Amino acid sequence: MKLRPYFFVFVLIIFISCKSDKDSEDTAQTSTETDEPEIQENPTKDVYFGNLHVHTQWSFDAYINGAASGPDGAYRWAKGEQIPGGGDGTPLKIKKPLDWYVVSDHSEFMGSLPKMADPAHPASKHPLAADVTGDDPKKSFDAYTQILDMISNGKNDSILGDPEVQQDFWKQICDIADKHYEPGKFTTFAGYEWTSNPDWQNLHRIVVFADTENVPPKPFSAIDSDVPEKLWEWMDSQRSQGNELLAIPHNGNASDGLMFPVTKSYGGSELAEAYAETRMRNEPLYEISQIKGTSEVHPQLNPKDEFANFELWDYTLASTATPPKNKKGGYARDALLRGIELQDSKNINPFKMGFIGDSDTHNSAASIEEDNYTGKFGFENDPKHRIDGPPGVSKEAAKQVREFSTGGVGAIWATSNTREAIFEAMQRKETFATSGPRMKVRFFAGYDFNEQILDNDNWLESAYSEGVPMGSDLSVNSEGKAPVFIIQALKETDGANLDRIQVIKGWVDNGKNQEKIYNVAWSGDRKLDGNGSLPEVGNSVDLETGKYSNDIGDEALSTVWKDPDFDPKQHAFYYVRVLQIPTPRWSTLDLIKLNRPLRDDLPKTIQERAWTSPIWYSPSE
Repeated sequence: MKLRPYFFVFVLIIFISCKSDKDSEDTAQTSTETDEPEIQENPTKDVYFGNLHVHTQWSFDAYINGAASGPDGAYRWAKGEQIPGGGDGTPLKIKKPLDWYVVSDHSEFMGSLPKMADPAHPASKHPLAADVTGDDPKKSFDAYTQILDMISNGKNDSILGDPEVQQDFWKQICDIADKHYEPGKFTTFAGYEWTSNPDWQNLHRIVVFADTENVPPKPFSAIDSDVPEKLWEWMDSQRSQGNELLAIPHNGNASDGLMFPVTKSYGGSELAEAYAETRMRNEPLYEISQIKGTSEVHPQLNPKDEFANFELWDYTLASTATPPKNKKGGYARDALLRGIELQDSKNINPFKMGFIGDSDTHNSAASIEEDNYTGKFGFENDPKHRIDGPPGVSKEAAKQVREFSTGGVGAIWATSNTREAIFEAMQRKETFATSGPRMKVRFFAGYDFNEQILDNDNWLESAYSEGVPMGSDLSVNSEGKAPVFIIQALKETDGANLDRIQVIKGWVDNGKNQEKIYNVAWSGDRKLDGNGSLPEVGNSVDLETGKYSNDIGDEALSTVWKDPDFDPKQHAFYYVRVLQIPTPRWSTLDLIKLNRPLRDDLPKTIQERAWTSPIWYSPSE
């Protein structure tokens, strides 16, 4: 297989985040089966794991970077089938199938670039087609930068952006999603990415439709407008036409402070009631962890958090591989804190968001398993290219690739594995994120939970009837009682043991936001010191073999915890962070596979983790 010019292009196209597929998915038909299976609903809910940030070769940047399959292949991979891998040709196969999956290719010139290689398609006659599909890397790079410039500056192209072409590809994406939807077993949604990146600052959103019955003829793209308020305006217009949909922003870490504005938004909106209500109506969730790093916290913003330096991908989307100047406005906890500060002072909260984890793969396969990582782009399917970058790539771009994470997982507590139940769960924020493992985490708040509630067989029924789950508001207690939290974490089956459970609290005191991290449950016989800190769990990783053992940590951790510092007059939020014991990072496993020494510029081990959606408390006025 020849090396396409994607390795040259990568230095510029790292920011975003379909050759026709062998799977003949262009002609995919919707299922004609009429006998729907009876869906058993669980009122206390089950957790379903998946990804909704998935690109295939139908995305222009994925195609030029070596993606080997389209939407049909992506869904087959998520169900456990083997698909082509691109790069060195190694096929892709997940070890444990997912419960739900969403192909969300870029709306900008959706499907048009791969059609440049099809002589029967109008895109093959495009002035840039020969350069994009040819063997000259420089010509391909120059052609791509022209296409990229059009997208970044909102310039359409009469061929690549032909409305009929876009409508055709969008219809196929919806049809393929319907084809793979198996209610009760495997859930799909119609979705796409809106790819706004003003001045290389990330404002991207994944847009997901509740169903495919009345989707618009084509998606709203960043070429239509790169302003989030315009996207929300379009989304509201869709609701007026009978569509239900939501958007999920991602990679605030690469937004240079634009994702969670401190004063005015990129679109010029004041942080006032209209902005807050519109944003939260359209964006109930935030993607806190993915391939381009984790954006929960940053050491500069949260210097007292000993676990803040986790999988940081500290770049904007420019080709210069330089860090953003503004950390504030780019990280989730900072946004949550400013949200309750705004609620305290103005009675608005534009950042009242739940959490979800995701991928941002550009090769159909959300390679979320640390020991089965195949990279973001097709060219990374070769482990040498994940570590070194392909031949000719700049040192800066190679460094960015090495610092990619495996990507996160979205975990959703729903009554059934159906579009209706999963979409409703996303709307109510009963979700949590993980950095990859499929651990199970429960989080409830109430005022009258008994300390022994977890000993009861029906504790879940009591938790739902007497309290609220993650993603909810906790009503004010007339007696001024401190809230009581039920937390349970179970390790991933056949995965690593758990280190600890932490509760992260943010509150407003005299108009200023505060934060504190409580260690509330942990493995072993470790003791808290006078500051509430906990000794490290240890590390069982053998750096020569890449193996670890579960002779440290626990399979499950749980607690019933009461806030010892509660003040009923203070706005507050609480969310849970669960840490695993250390395990080998993907880069360590690759270097061992390549028989190379481990690098000092990369973490050798990783403490994978989960983050629940917050629970908010607001005092009565």
